Amino acid sequence: MRPNWRSRLPRTFFGLTDEYMQSVYEAFFLLKYHGGWSFSEAYNLPLGLRRWFLERLAQQLAKERESYESASKGGSQAQTLNQFNQPAPPPNFKGG
Repeated sequence: MRPNWRSRLPRTFFGLTDEYMQSVYEAFFLLKYHGGWSFSEAYNLPLGLRRWFLERLAQQLAKERESYESASKGGSQAQTLNQFNQPAPPPNFKGG
């Protein structure tokens, strides 16, 4: 009769944890949603390059959030168009 050997290591030793897989799928979602990447493109991207794109995406989203918040507070340098600062119409424009 053969002995029944069991590993004393946690079950996750031979596979990836659910938390890790959740983070991988979250990264794929961000690349798909904000970057238009396909699942296979994100999956086949080398890990270091995938991390770089995700960090760069986080920086870009933070900049956009700051711009949005400053514009909504009225702190932006936007100008209101009036008769003195409007762009000139095209030369062949016939307004009516």
